[in-house]
Amino acid sequence: MAGEALLRNSKTIAVVGLSNSPWRPSFGVSEYMQAMGYRIIPVNPAETTILGEKCYATLEEIPEKIDIVNVFRRPEFVPEIVESAIRIGAKGLWLQEEVIHEAAAARACGAGLEVLMDLCILKEHRNAVRSGLLT
Repeated sequence: MAGEALLRNSKTIAVVGLSNSPWRPSFGVSEYMQAMGYRIIPVNPAETTILGEKCYATLEEIPEKIDIVNVFRRPEFVPEIVESAIRIGAKGLWLQEEVIHEAAAARACGAGLEVLMDLCILKEHRNAVRSGLLT
């Protein structure tokens, strides 16, 4: 399963582009990951709280360690997010389905982040659980 080790060794996920609308994929995916025991930290400058958690305008404003930066933004925003993820010392960068930026992914890999691109974190988590790789 893609990202299984990263998921197993992570507790905190910053979700860049998390929407407060329950109809948006970012909300449903983050709600699922929260229900699976992960701490979800929303990164959305237009909101104050989502899923019961305080929102931050940028990754750098989050006052705690982030394991995974999960990205629900268009590809043109990914290079800036990667630089922020590197600055905060995240372990992994997860670019959701249809979020593809090869150069930014290579930059993140070169800086030591585990990178998953064009994959849904919910689907990969669910597959790992079904396969017995995660509990």
